[in-house]
Formats: sequence, C-alpha cells, structure tokens
Amino acid sequence: MDSNDFLEMFIEESKEHLQAMNEELLNLESEPDNTAIVNEIFRSAHTLKGMAGAMGFEDMASLTHEMENVLDLVRNSKLRITVEIMDVIFKCVDHLEKMVTNIEQGGDGKEDVSETVKQLTMIKDPSFNIQEESFAGAQEVAATAELVMDEYQMSVINEAWKTGNKVYQIQVTLDHNCMMKGVRAYMVFQAAEEYGEIIQTNPSVEKIEEDEFGDSFTLLLLSESELRVIQTEISNISEVKEVIITESLTQKLEEVESVNASEIEKQEQTSTIQTKAAQDHGKKKHRSKSIRVDIEKLDHLMNLFSELIIDRGRLEQISRKSDLAELTETVEHMTRISTDLQGLILNMRMVPVEQVFSRFPRMVRDLAKDLNKKVQLVVEGAETELDRTVIDEIGDPLVHLLRNALDHGLESTEERISSKKSEEGIILLKAYHSGNQVFIEVKDDGKGINREKVLKKAIERSVVTVEEAKSLTDSQVYALIFSSGFSTADKISDISGRGVGLDVVKTKIESLGGVISIDSTPGQGSMFRIQLPLTLSIIFSMLVKVAEETYAIPFNSIVEITSISPEDVATLHGQRVIQFRKQVVPLVYLNEVFQVPIVDEGTDRQFYIVIVRKGDKTVGLVVDSVLGQQEVVLKSLGGFLTNLYAISGATILGNGEVALIIDSNQFIN
Repeated sequence: MDSNDFLEMFIEESKEHLQAMNEELLNLESEPDNTAIVNEIFRSAHTLKGMAGAMGFEDMASLTHEMENVLDLVRNSKLRITVEIMDVIFKCVDHLEKMVTNIEQGGDGKEDVSETVKQLTMIKDPSFNIQEESFAGAQEVAATAELVMDEYQMSVINEAWKTGNKVYQIQVTLDHNCMMKGVRAYMVFQAAEEYGEIIQTNPSVEKIEEDEFGDSFTLLLLSESELRVIQTEISNISEVKEVIITESLTQKLEEVESVNASEIEKQEQTSTIQTKAAQDHGKKKHRSKSIRVDIEKLDHLMNLFSELIIDRGRLEQISRKSDLAELTETVEHMTRISTDLQGLILNMRMVPVEQVFSRFPRMVRDLAKDLNKKVQLVVEGAETELDRTVIDEIGDPLVHLLRNALDHGLESTEERISSKKSEEGIILLKAYHSGNQVFIEVKDDGKGINREKVLKKAIERSVVTVEEAKSLTDSQVYALIFSSGFSTADKISDISGRGVGLDVVKTKIESLGGVISIDSTPGQGSMFRIQLPLTLSIIFSMLVKVAEETYAIPFNSIVEITSISPEDVATLHGQRVIQFRKQVVPLVYLNEVFQVPIVDEGTDRQFYIVIVRKGDKTVGLVVDSVLGQQEVVLKSLGGFLTNLYAISGATILGNGEVALIIDSNQFIN
C-alpha cells in the first residue's frame, strides 16, 4: 500500500469519525451526564489524533490532543458539560472538518486554531470548572506483561468480565522493514476494535503514534469473540510478522475487591453504562465482509454494463427475425442473467440517504441558535437508498429547504406561545420508497405559507397579473415561490432573503429528473415533497416515432397515451389543445420543436398524444407512432452539445440507431 492509498484511507475515515463526533455531540447536548456518549466522542478524537500524527498533520493532531484532555476530564467526572464547553468542542470539530477538506484538496491541513486551543486551555483551568470532584481512591496496580491498569480501567475490566467478556493480551510484531509503523499500528487497533474495546497499550498510544516502539507493541482487549478469530484477523494485515494472543487477568480480577468499596459503589453505575456501551459497540461492529470500492470503478462497471444492454437489445432483434430456436433460447437466458446482473450493479450503487441526512442535525442546531429558536429535527427513513449520483446532488436543495423551514416556516418562540403552540418547533425530514421513485419530505409545524403575501409579491414582480391571480388555486399560488429570485423575507439575512430563492431548488430537482411540490395549511405548517427516480443511469422509457426519428420519453413522467385525429384539436388563445378526461391539455408538436420534416401531411392521418405531467400540470406530446417500452441507457451528449432544449441525453438502440431522450419537464412552465 503506497502513501496515496494511506492518504485516501485517512481522508475517508477522518470524515466518518468527524460525522460520528457531530452526531454524538448533539446527543451529549440532550444527555450531558451520559458518560458513555463522552467515551464515544473521546474514542473518535483519540483515533483522529493517532491517524493525523502518523500522517504528519501536526495541527490536526495537536487540536485533537487538546480536545482529548477536556473530554478526559468530563468522562472522569472532573468537569461538567456546559453550553460554553459544547460550543468550543463543536468549534473544534468545525476546524477539523476544514483541515480534512484542505488535505483532500491537496493542502497541508494547516489551520489557525490558536484561539480555540486557548479556549480549551481555559476550560482545563480549575477556575473555569463549574464542578470539580477529586478522583478519590488509591491507585491499584495490576501488572501484566508491563501493562499497568489504573482503578478506573480495572473496574471496567471487572464489570466486563462479569458480563461474559474475555480479556486478551495481544502482542504484535511488525516486519522490521515496515514503513510508517504508526499507520500500520493504527490498522491493527482498528481491526482489534471490530471485536471489542482496547483499554490499554504498551508503550503508550502517544509513543506508538510517534513510531517510538521498535518493531512490537502490546495491547489489552475486552472482547466476547474467540481468540483464534481475532488472531486471524490481525495476522491478515500486511507487514504484521507475528501475533501472540493470551487470555489474561481472569484470575487476578478478584483482587480488585481490595479497591475502596465506597468508591466502587459511587462509580458502579457509570462503569456499567460504559461497559454496556462497549458491548453494544462490539455487537454493532461485528465484522462484516465488505470492502470499499471507488465510485469511479462503479461508474466504469455501469458503463460496461450499458454496452452489454445495447448488445442485448441487438441480439433480441436478431432473434425475433430468425427461426433459430437455439438462438432464441440463448438470448432469453442472456436476458434473464443480464437483468439479474443489472439489479446487482444498481444495488451496489445504492447508498442510504443517511449519508446526506446525517449532516443536517448539526446545521439545524447552529441555525436555531442564530435565530434564537427552539427546534427539534426529526429524521425518518434515513435507511432509504438512492443511486450515488443522485445522493451527491440532493444535499444542496435539502440544505436550502431546511434553512427555509427554520427561517420562514417556524415562528419565533413568542409567536408560538401566543398561538398556543409548544415553544419548540418541529421539522420533519423524511424519506421513503414508492414504486421506482424515492420521496423526500421536509415538513414544519410553523405558520404555513401566507397566500396573500405570496400573491402580492408575485404581482409586484410581474410573475402573474392581477386578473390571473384571481383564478389561481392554493397549490398554484404556493408554486409561485419557485419563481426566479422570489422571496417573501421582510429583511435580508445570512439565512434567507438574499435574492437566491427556491427556484434554485426547483432547477436542481428537475435536472435530476424529479419534481417538487408544496402543501401548506395556514397556522399549521408546510410540507415540501421531492420526488426522484431511483437511478439516473438506466431508465424505462417509451420509444416513439416522429417521422423517421426515434425519441425516448422517460416512463416516470408519462400519465397516459391516446390517439386522436386532427379534427379533435382546437385552438384556445393561440394554443392548440385537446379536451382529455374533462381537462384542457395543451399540445406540443415534437416535429415542430425538433424541426423534423413530416412526409405525410394528409389531413386524415392519425397521430398519438403522450400525456406527460410535471407537478399538477400536464401537456400532450404529439408523435406519429408509439414503438413500445424499452429499458435504455442514458448517455451524455458530450461537451459540444450542451443546453439542448428539452433533450437530457441520448441512448443507443438495439439496431444501432441513436435515439434522443426527451426532457418533458422543459415543455411545462
């Protein structure tokens, strides 16, 4: 493994630890006395420090070291969590995120953290402490192969042993020629922590991180797993020369009873909680047989499969034209296998929306403080999966919707009290599947959308006329807030009302092949619902003919297909329309839009209408014939053909013909 591989692993795992710290810090705000949460944060900070130190990112290692010192005081009951302390630790995480981003972009990870370090130092000063309790009790020493336990560690071991854990002493020897031994040691720690909790090392973690341990080191692990399983896992790490594991301390644990009984009684509840957390942590991180795969490799795999889909279509056409039973049977079998393969590849690309959702609790917490509002963010359906390409794009629109809900949707505390609502506003972020679509909802229990205020602003900006405004339904009025630059904010702030309205959200959602709608009830709140396709790579479409040209219309936008005669078409205000199911539907003639010459101009010719929908609006696309449905591979038109009106890409059909894929959303305003 070269240095680039180490760097990539460092960046990915740093992001995971930082996200975990953000989540646990939010939990700690709700449960400031929960020592198990502090231990989780401490563990992540400690791991980050080790990784950063081994990779030579000193600013990052120094900051996490100072964080560790404060967290250590908290978990040992020498310091009580306060709002001020939480703010400083959150600020530390912000610094660390900036450092990791800088490193990812090729930088050196340096960041001016002097002011934050000064604040951490003040916290450690006794004069800053709100509560300081002496960690009473004489130090009890249990020596096992030079591993020295303090009273706290021995109490944890004792409780863990009572609940079925074993205590393993693991001696690891690395290859003498091993490069970056600190990083390799970290990999050993990581593998060991999959099976339990490391409670001690020799030499110290600091020495190991600085490569000051020769070729070997020893660690003590609490685990429910079998010795041979752990030994096999660690031995499989490259450049690990020897692993010696012995089960230890089980006979000596009874000697811990000599520790002051009253002190144990005082710490019994805390130790039990910590042990329970360690056990739960071990169960949750039970070794899963999985590997990291670069997204570019998955994209390449999808491209190769796309070619296979094209060839499959070609073979199906050849098979239908031939009378060879063996060919037909082989093609049918290939179709079944490739369909299963397609499902597998698409499933590999699917990731839970939790990857996006997980960053929002922290954002909402900070914005709520800025706005002086009490807000609870409820997240549901975080396990719902979406294609990675969609996941990468959906974050910014959701950020905008959540900020909008916080600033515009939820009332101030005083307004909520006067309206006989709870002081704390609730924002629901929910995701769920329905068919081959994914729905994401952002809902608040605030004041709802003010219809008259929206109409007034829309008329001022000439979005609608006074006459048009009189006939608009509530849903049509609410949709006006998606107009370019539209905002009803009374004053400009860093959160909203900056001239960048919800039109950017709508544009992004539609570029992903989705739609967004609004539902609002005055005094009760609003809900923004986003509808997205599961994947953007392979889509079900209806193939249609316009003269000699073939086009593909995505299935997710089609409502119905019907055939009509020219005499069924009427003209209303200069727009050709048809009456369809008690509704007036405007028509779009694709031959005119795409300038396709029509050979047969006879007045008696029959043509087809493909009814497509966007939100609550519909239009009819006029085509000459409908060929049938087909699975097509969406391909980009390249850099020379950009911003083509109503075209989202192209696909290659089984006969080798190129068909353009229609973006019907652009036909509907």
